[in-house]
This record gives sequence, structure tokens and C-alpha cells, in this order.
Amino acid sequence: MKSTLAASIRSSGRKSDEEDEDSKTAITKYQMKEEEIEKRKMEMRKRVETQLLKAEEEAKRLTQVWEEIEGFTDPTRKELTIVRRKLELASKDLKSLAQICQKKEKEYKEATETFQERSKEKAHLTSALMELLNQSEVLRMRKLEELSKILISKP
Repeated sequence: MKSTLAASIRSSGRKSDEEDEDSKTAITKYQMKEEEIEKRKMEMRKRVETQLLKAEEEAKRLTQVWEEIEGFTDPTRKELTIVRRKLELASKDLKSLAQICQKKEKEYKEATETFQERSKEKAHLTSALMELLNQSEVLRMRKLEELSKILISKP
């Protein structure tokens, strides 16, 4: 009976160690993925900013060209107007993409914080469970000893 209890205690201890190790591994993997996402996010932000700057520079150049062309009566004037409008639309699209990127970053940070809070809560609950299990084992052992004494004392 005692060996069964001891084996049960050891196996529950191993399980919690394995669960703790699994939790640590999951957290490490999560942190690595988080760093990778952060890196990709920064790369995306740089690309979007670069494209936005290029679009703004192109808009300025087109404005200068437009002003020069207005002095001429040129059949390509209509095409320039079309290209300029397309460039303005592309610039607006880039701005909206930058806003979407910022919104996603905020959501990501909130999810990360929630994950960390839940992980801490799990660790706290796990330690509380282990404490309760230890107390339960102590009480059960006392009861078994009392029962053993009673059985031994009665012939």
C-alpha cells in the first residue's frame, strides 16, 4: 500500500516537472516566434515607409512635370493626369496599409500580454495544486499510521 502511494507521488511529481518543462518550452518557442514576428514587422514597416517616401517623391516630381507641361499644349497631358491620379491613389493605399500595420501591432502586443498573464496564473495554480497534494498525502499517511496502530493493538 505504501509503495503504491510513493509511486503515485513520484509519478505525479514527474508529471508536473514534465508539464513545467513543456510550459517552459512552449514559452521559449512563443518568445522566439514573437521575436521573428517583431523582426518581420520592422522589415514590413521599413518597406512601407520606403514605398511611401518614394510615392511622395514621385508625386512631387509629377507636380513639377505637370507645371512644366501645362505651359505646352501636348497630347500626352491626358496620360499624365491619369498617371498622377494613380500615383495619388497608391499613396493613399500606402497610408491606409501603414494604419492597418499599426493596428495589428497593437493587437499583437495585447495578445502577448494576455498570454504572459495566463502563463503566470497557470504557474501559480500549479504550485498551489502541488501544495494541496502534499498536504493531502501527509494527512493520508497520518490516517494510515493511526489505522495501523489500531490494527496492531487489537489482537
